[in-house]
Amino acid sequence: MKIYSADTWTLEELQEQVSDAGRRTVMVPPAANKEGVLEVFGQVLDFPEYDGVDLDALNDSLHDFADSVSEDDQSPVTLIWQVPAAYRTDRSFGLVCEILQDAEFYSGRDLAVIAVFQQ
Repeated sequence: MKIYSADTWTLEELQEQVSDAGRRTVMVPPAANKEGVLEVFGQVLDFPEYDGVDLDALNDSLHDFADSVSEDDQSPVTLIWQVPAAYRTDRSFGLVCEILQDAEFYSGRDLAVIAVFQQ
């Protein structure tokens, strides 16, 4: 997982870099707390409702998403996750980062994650 400050790269510049690398971009909007982050990932990646809304479900659903990316015969995906300053102080932030890194490792080159720290 790569981490950038919003002062370093704009979202548009990052999307352009991802596209230039032959990858698809999926934007994950900011959320200020754990529940919001889990809901946003679920909505953006169209996780099944039966998985629930917790960290275990995020982990399982990201692995399923990575599998679907590798099986769809399209270009790999890069998630650009917008992380507000308020969420970086939440206790769940580190756990979500670990789950995202695990999904990246699991998928090989099919899934990458960029976290963009916002002010």
